[in-house]
Amino acid sequence: MIKLFTVTLAAIGYEKFAWKGVIELLRTGMFIIGIYYCRKIDNKLGDLQKKIDKGEQDKYKIKQEKDNTAQEKDNIALEKEQLKKENEQLKKENEQFKKEIERKKAQFKSDWRKEEFQTVNLTLDAATAHPALFLSEEGRRVTWQEPCQELPSCPERFVSIPCVLGQLHVSSERYFWEVEVQDAHSWDLGVCRNNVARKGRVTVSPQNGFWAIRLYDGEYWSLTSPETSLTLKEKLCRVGVFVDYKAGDVSFYNMTDGSHIYTFSKQAFYGGLRPLFRLWSSDSGPLTIVQVD
Repeated sequence: MIKLFTVTLAAIGYEKFAWKGVIELLRTGMFIIGIYYCRKIDNKLGDLQKKIDKGEQDKYKIKQEKDNTAQEKDNIALEKEQLKKENEQLKKENEQFKKEIERKKAQFKSDWRKEEFQTVNLTLDAATAHPALFLSEEGRRVTWQEPCQELPSCPERFVSIPCVLGQLHVSSERYFWEVEVQDAHSWDLGVCRNNVARKGRVTVSPQNGFWAIRLYDGEYWSLTSPETSLTLKEKLCRVGVFVDYKAGDVSFYNMTDGSHIYTFSKQAFYGGLRPLFRLWSSDSGPLTIVQVD
């Protein structure tokens, strides 16, 4: 190829054209071509580096966005937790507010009932007391005593169930009294007809002339037939018994907060009614009638 090129040059008048010149010419061409391709490669490398740099910048931006998103999530989580706490606090305050309103409403109702009902300084009737029951000298407290006392037999005395009656005979009007039950663990409180059975098998229920509530084994009951379980907000410390003879109502109130416990309504009363107190065992604790000024 190169020889043909040399012959051609000689034919057109370049007889003295030598191989050395051709080689130099070729070297020059190759050098120029090399420079061209080197520049082209440099340009491509430069473009590639720019792309790499841009990719690194994009990665950094994405990382920053991820970090910002994570921080925003943490902030949202903190805000949610704070809102949850605030909501719980508001709920507690709302519940307390409701309880206070209910307490005041109940207290108002209880106070109103006190004004409508006649207060009595009640004492216990020793002639009705079961032999296991011991009465205080002033006749306002009853406790369990073992062994049983030797007491004279009389028709008024309870023999089968450990009860004692109050001296009050209710046959009209409205009456109420209060009883301290804080240290007592099992008891019955209410009213009964004066002529209820004292001997034999006796069931405390309205059908047998008893209207009472009970605390037994930590649970409160209304002595209906069958018995009705009572759900109270707190342990009873002082119980108010309200008797409206004409209306046929016997109501029980928690006198600590004025809340209503239970009402026997529209009962068929006849004859006299007596306050009823019952203890269950030696660990029942005392029942104390509250003296009213």
